[in-house]
Amino acid sequence: MTRYEEAGPLSRIVSVDRLRRSDGRLIVTASPEECAALAADFGIPSIQDLVGTFETSGQLSAFRVRGTVAALVTQVCTVTLEPFEGPVSESVDLLFTDTDRLEGTDAEDADIPDPIVGGKIDFGTITAEFLALGLDPYPRKPGVAFEPHIEDADEGPLAALRGLKSAED
Repeated sequence: MTRYEEAGPLSRIVSVDRLRRSDGRLIVTASPEECAALAADFGIPSIQDLVGTFETSGQLSAFRVRGTVAALVTQVCTVTLEPFEGPVSESVDLLFTDTDRLEGTDAEDADIPDPIVGGKIDFGTITAEFLALGLDPYPRKPGVAFEPHIEDADEGPLAALRGLKSAED
């Protein structure tokens, strides 16, 4: 099984050679079915209008992908537990390199650019990953603030015990 056969619900595998011969622009638009599958993967109620817009440049040794991933998502407020919609927009700036250049070198394990596997990049996976990065891990409905419960300042936690001691006297 290749890396791309393990791809998630959103996959758009594109040849780097094709991108280099074109104008270097690519748009990934997720279908409603792909959005529903991603929402289930991310554990949120829904994703709508997911679009990744990318511009590419460079050679196999240093291939740059820049762009934006945007969507309208429904999340559950961590304070009220009510679902609410909100936009997500995340900037993308990635550097890729041909994996064949790194085989057998110490650079295989170093912090290096993302790999170009078989001359291809999965822009669907990039779109899904950057959407996930843009999700708030503790979403709050607009206008809702978390207010911790504060005990009455006049009566501390031992006030009831003091009352018992006074009754014994």
